[in-house]
Amino acid sequence: MKTEADSGKKEGQGAQENDRPTLKTIAFMTGLGVTTVSRALKDAPEIGIETRKRVQLIARQVGYRPNRAGVRLRTGKTNVIALVLNTQDEIMGFTSHVIHGVSEVLADTQYHLIVTPYSHSKDPMEPIRYIVETGSADGIIFSRAEPDDPRVRYLTEHNVPFATHGRTDMGIEHPFHDFDNYSFARDVVARLVERGRRRLAILTPPAHLTYYGHMVSGFFDAVRESGGTGTILPGIDIDAPLEILRQRTEAIMRRSDRPDGIVCGSSASAIATVAGLEAAGLRLGSDVDVASKQSSDILPWFRPELIVVDESFKLAGRKLAQAVLARIGGADPGSLQSIG
Repeated sequence: MKTEADSGKKEGQGAQENDRPTLKTIAFMTGLGVTTVSRALKDAPEIGIETRKRVQLIARQVGYRPNRAGVRLRTGKTNVIALVLNTQDEIMGFTSHVIHGVSEVLADTQYHLIVTPYSHSKDPMEPIRYIVETGSADGIIFSRAEPDDPRVRYLTEHNVPFATHGRTDMGIEHPFHDFDNYSFARDVVARLVERGRRRLAILTPPAHLTYYGHMVSGFFDAVRESGGTGTILPGIDIDAPLEILRQRTEAIMRRSDRPDGIVCGSSASAIATVAGLEAAGLRLGSDVDVASKQSSDILPWFRPELIVVDESFKLAGRKLAQAVLARIGGADPGSLQSIG
């Protein structure tokens, strides 16, 4: 038996559902047809720019949100971009900066961002397969590209638009944004040499990542030109736990043949390296110099003596979002590649 309270509850629920703004709501408020409103919200070029702006402004004002389930049924699209990130990338804000950059680009589109994290100890193919097999995104962005990357091959074979943070060496044209790690290493070695450093060492990215080769090549090319000596710090890379980096650096810097100049591939590893050399009783800028990339302004605050080169992860996020959207739109992948 339906009670009065039950009736009121159901009526209230129905009212809430019916109060949700729809295309008809916007059409009524603008005096336009539903089809025109729909196309204006999608930035269709056949709709005048002023009309598009007016429709989109009203949609934001009334809190219109497309029904994603309905969109998928009608178009086969999800209006979702998936950002797949290794949880290790959160150190020193990589994740937040990339998300910020991607979100800036998507803000004025119909696309929504979902972030799919995975552990560096897991198979990086797992989240990619899940997204493709469930059809949960129209495009994918992922980081930590490898020279022969199975994710690139898989997504290419399945015709899924994607963009990578980093390049590959597998002969498959695909969208990417990368930092010039070769030039970074060359430039900071030159700056270390200018400070009189001759015994140089580099703390590298993991060897399975593409930019390891770029950075190491730049380092050794510059070392050879300088006439000094260079080595890769053994048994550690920038993905190692920070305490391990600190301990290992301390042990290396207590040796008689210690380096007097160190190149670090990340901000966090630079901080651990400085902590290790200071634990060994050495002074930064006097006994040894350290050069590093950074994605924020924290390193000069930490130690002004550091040699610092900026790498913008926010820029990377913007470039990757632009690339994957253009790829969804049918642009040639070879035209969607940037380094900076």
